[in-house]
Order: sequence, then C-alpha cells, then structure tokens
Amino acid sequence: MTYDVLCLSHLRWDFVYQRPQHLLGRCARDHRVFFVEEPIAGEGEARLDVSTRPEGVQVVVPHVPHGLEEREIESVMRALLTGLAREHRLHDPVVWYYTPYALPYALEFDPSAVVYDCMDQLSAFKGAPARLLERELDLFGRADVVFTGGQSLFEEKRHHHPNTHAFPSSIDKQHFERARDAARHDPVDQASIAHPRLGYCGVIDERLDTELLAELAARRPEWQIVMLGPVVKIDEAELPRAPNIHYLGGKDYRDLPDYLAGWDVALLPFARNEATRFISPTKTPEYLAAGKPVVSTSIPDVVRPYGEGDLVRIADSPDEVVAAVEAALAEDATERLARVDRFLAALSWDDTWRRMADLIDDAITTRRRAAYTERSRAVPTVGTSTTRWSIALRKAVGKHV
Repeated sequence: MTYDVLCLSHLRWDFVYQRPQHLLGRCARDHRVFFVEEPIAGEGEARLDVSTRPEGVQVVVPHVPHGLEEREIESVMRALLTGLAREHRLHDPVVWYYTPYALPYALEFDPSAVVYDCMDQLSAFKGAPARLLERELDLFGRADVVFTGGQSLFEEKRHHHPNTHAFPSSIDKQHFERARDAARHDPVDQASIAHPRLGYCGVIDERLDTELLAELAARRPEWQIVMLGPVVKIDEAELPRAPNIHYLGGKDYRDLPDYLAGWDVALLPFARNEATRFISPTKTPEYLAAGKPVVSTSIPDVVRPYGEGDLVRIADSPDEVVAAVEAALAEDATERLARVDRFLAALSWDDTWRRMADLIDDAITTRRRAAYTERSRAVPTVGTSTTRWSIALRKAVGKHV
C-alpha cells in the first residue's frame, strides 16, 4: 500500500540514533517520510528547513518567531505544515505521532490513518508540558493504531485504545555484532583508558542513578567507567566526578561498535523512579548483540525478559552491583553468548517494521471502509439526480478503497 508519512516528534533526528530512526528509516524505503521536529523559537519569520538524510527521510525543522504564546505557535505550525503539504503534494498522509503535545499541529489534515508510537511515558520526564496527559487522551480518541515501546507501556496504554500493540526495543544485530571482533581498533579517546572498563551509552539525563555511579567508582577505583552520550535536562555539574569516570560525549551510531568492543561490562545504571517506570532501553539488546555481559538495575522491561532469561544480571544496591560486575568479569562467556544468540535470533528492526506496516495497512483500510460506509448512508434514495450522485460518489471513493 502506498502512502506518505507525516511524523511529529519530540526528538531531533540527528540527536541520538534510536527507535524513530530505525523504524522511519525502514519506512522511507517504500514511502515518503517527513519527520517534523519540535519548533525552534528565534528571530525572523516562521519557516521550515527541509533536508534529506541518507535513509531517505525528509527532516523538517520548524522555526517560529520568539515570544509567541502556545496558541499562536499552534496556529503558525498548522500554517507551516499546510504549506509543506501543498508544496510536496502530500495527499491524505499517515500522520504519525511520537509526542501528543504536537496533536494540534496536524488537525488540518484528513489523514489516511493516525498512528501513535508511544515509545516513552513522556509525562513522567523532567520538564514535561503540563497539558501532555490531556493531549494524549485526545490522541487516543483520534488514533487508528497505537504502538508501545515496551511491555510495561503496553499494559498501561492498552486500556485507552482497543488497537494497541507492544513493540519493544529491537536490534540491528549485524551492526552491533561487529563489536565481537577482537581485532577492532579502540577509538582514540578511549584507547588510553585502563581495564577493566564498565561502559554506558545513551542519553545522560535524570533517568540515570548518579549516586549509584559515584558509589561504584569510589568502591572500585581500579574499575574505569566510560560514559558515552549527550547530557540533557540536568546540570553537568551535578554529575559524579572521579578519576575513574570518563565522560566522552555523544558518538555517531556507526561508531558505537568500536567503543563497545573495548568494554569488559556494559551498564544500565538507571534510577528507579517515575521517569524509568515504563522505559524499554534500546541499549539492552544492542549490548547483548555486541557480546558484552550486562548489569542493569531492576527496570521492569529489562527484568522481563532479559533478567528472567538469564541474559542480564539485575542489581540495585551498590553491594549488589559490585558483586554482579565481579561475576561478569569472572565468567566464561561461552554459555551466555549461546543464550544471547538464541534470544536475538527472533529479534530485528526489519521484522518489527514489517509487522507495524501490516497494522498500518489494516488501519488505512478500516478507515477508508468506514468513510465509504458513512458517505453511502448520506446518498439520497430517490430521483434521477440520486443515480448521478451515487455514480459520482462511487467514482470518488473507489480510488481510495
């Protein structure tokens, strides 16, 4: 089935390569995809900057005048997106939301289907807009299909929409399996760091247990903790500092296997709070595909299935984490890697996208049939003009069914 996709996201395409990039990059192989980022306030008139990424996705960056009120921004965004649709001839696109907050921006469209890919409980994140939950409920009422980024989110959201499906974080196995090559060269900024190395890659924000990291570094000063990723929503001055904690900044997705190859243990040191209650870390299967032993705090979507499947060691207190890392450093990896490979054999972003695409096709078909039925009921039943109206209606609707 052919359609265009207009995606409204709270994430920047070039920020961290994660779920939206994996899914919409695959979608762009068969469809035109316009990925609309959050508006940036600044000087000058409202405009859209549109550029193409290697995956074929059109990244749309809106710029709006500084100082606008919320309703004014919504009005400007509707006008900008209407202009985008006219310029690029977007007819009845699939409107795909990552953030319910952007719901008012695309209300001018008559979509082929409305998709809500709920990858996180955004209302629990630091600095979340006050009206986010209200708009999410409105989005549930408009959506044709809802995807969730994990099992915990599915169990939370399925009560709000009858067509909700769980699609937990998946994996590009071939990419991360490159880290198992012992001959890979250590990146320059990591090469001088001693072993054993405990590594984390991902966004560094309020979801991390910084106290746990500080305690781990203090208890085992010979262990080197490597932190990859941008720091957002928290003050860098609040991060734990020690000679054996190394913040190397954000890295390109293509370079991650080189960094992971040089680690001895991979960490998921998340705090247990409202912001992490529903997360399904993409890094879990990526660490595993890279061949690394993983130690994680007891995040529900890591405990199940990874902890229960003896794929990841679960530990929360400093004593438990130290013991888990020591066990990981001492283990014979042969059995673990066999378990990991059996588990990952059934997991891929390609398969995830295929199953999502089938559900989107179903949603489009259902919406078109409903529209056809509604129009048919409106057709008068008497008179010559009725015949002409019925024929015209069938011709108009038939091309969409």
